[in-house]
Amino acid sequence: MTGETDLRKLLSGMRPELNPGRYVFTVAEDGVPAGVSPVVTVAEQEGLTLVVPQADADAAGMAYDYVAGWITLRVHSALDAVGLTAAVARALADAGLSCNVVAGFHHDHLFVPYEQAGRAVEVLRRLADAGR
Repeated sequence: MTGETDLRKLLSGMRPELNPGRYVFTVAEDGVPAGVSPVVTVAEQEGLTLVVPQADADAAGMAYDYVAGWITLRVHSALDAVGLTAAVARALADAGLSCNVVAGFHHDHLFVPYEQAGRAVEVLRRLADAGR
């Protein structure tokens, strides 16, 4: 199950896919609350960061500031691949878009401002087309 390491192949094959829904970053001080289904968890000294559907956070009364769209890069990138995150971040930054990147075993996941998620997908598609 080795992922791709060739940057040209990663870029041309990334197939960015916008997942439905709104997602928020929040902190859980006593573990994941009942009824909350995180798509990402990160254990930090300050607490457990969760990325969850906004509706879950609202129902659990969890505080958040940032509402994001979730984009999955459908290419199977190797964890030791060099340059994909940098290229994606640069393209989005050049378009004036913030991006929070999370690497899964199979794919990279991007969280971008919700209202600009469609625009972010278009930027990424253009980047992929340029790599072909």
